[in-house]
Amino acid sequence: MKAMKLIRWAAMGLSVLMGVRSSVAATSPWEQPAAAMAEKIAGILGPGQAHLSIRNLSRISNEDVPAIRKLLEEDLKMHGVTVSDDESANSIRVTLSENTRARLWVAEVAEGSVTQAALVQLAPEGEQPAQTAGGLKLRAETILTSREPVLAALETANGLVVLEPEQILFETRGPAGWHEQSRASIGQKRPLPRDPKGILMPDGGAGFEAWLAGTQCKGSFEPAPSPGQWTVSCYASDDPWPLPQFENATPVKAFFNGARNYFTGVVTPNDGADPPHFYAAGWIARAGGGAAMVIGSIDGKVLMIENGALKPIAGTRDWGSDFAVIHSGCGTGTQIIASSSGEAAADSLRAYEFPALEAIPVSAPLELLGTIMVLWPAPDGKTVLAAVRGAANRYEVDRVSALCN
Repeated sequence: MKAMKLIRWAAMGLSVLMGVRSSVAATSPWEQPAAAMAEKIAGILGPGQAHLSIRNLSRISNEDVPAIRKLLEEDLKMHGVTVSDDESANSIRVTLSENTRARLWVAEVAEGSVTQAALVQLAPEGEQPAQTAGGLKLRAETILTSREPVLAALETANGLVVLEPEQILFETRGPAGWHEQSRASIGQKRPLPRDPKGILMPDGGAGFEAWLAGTQCKGSFEPAPSPGQWTVSCYASDDPWPLPQFENATPVKAFFNGARNYFTGVVTPNDGADPPHFYAAGWIARAGGGAAMVIGSIDGKVLMIENGALKPIAGTRDWGSDFAVIHSGCGTGTQIIASSSGEAAADSLRAYEFPALEAIPVSAPLELLGTIMVLWPAPDGKTVLAAVRGAANRYEVDRVSALCN
């Protein structure tokens, strides 16, 4: 009889536990995504211990985060992953985020110096907003039109320096718009590829430096009093090109393959990661005060270099080969402005932020009338300049700025 009673009590207890679990599953919308995320994390990490942290950058109530954490811990344990509060060589950082298309959970799973990402997309919750929280609006203003290809442009207190494939121009603004004040021949001796690249940057003084395939130039910001007297010197050089700088960090340079029209992946100084061949690069701030470099590789993938590790970034499938960092002061303060991919019907620009290892769009696309040839940040970092090839092979330079919503 005692045995029968024990069996009945055990059955009743099991029934109660199952009822509680069923009730949680029926009332909690986080059961399924937590289980899916735990399975993906365990597939990367395998059995063992790890430190778990969760950030909520979505519209999910902060009151729900403890319940989500508990579900994740339980599901991870079922896969052999024990969450520990102690220091561990393994860490799991889950970010609850959303973009204009869906709600997303992104996990950064670190094993020592190797970090991989896992992504779970949740079912949409009603109609998604046109932009995420902290969104912004992009605005373009045409500052120059030209019949010659424009590789780069640099605004100065006195005018506009323009880099073309064979020459450098100094433009000044008059009542009728920009007009040429001075020009200097580069004396390019190497054949340039189709749609060549170039860079213009201030030299830290009263002048500028320019780079294009096999050549470096230096010049003054002061326009010449008469044509032919502008001081610009150019010489053959295979030195690495400077990449956009992050605040007061050590400048990083990269070797450029002029014949192939991309950066080789050899950078100096090197923080331990070896980037692949890439077209564009920029620095973004990360949580905790650090910084990470974002690169657009020639195979179409966008990667982040952080703490000596290469990490793939999700959400960049529709990016083109050019992007630039802008310090708008909107949202998180810093965004990447990226061109659209060749699959798009028309070229456009869009702003993105990186709460985790995923690019979240924070603006609507800004369509431009032509093909975006190159993007580069202004020296103050607050705007981005875009060279656009329009109809009849006419070129224009647009200044792109961000307006906070």
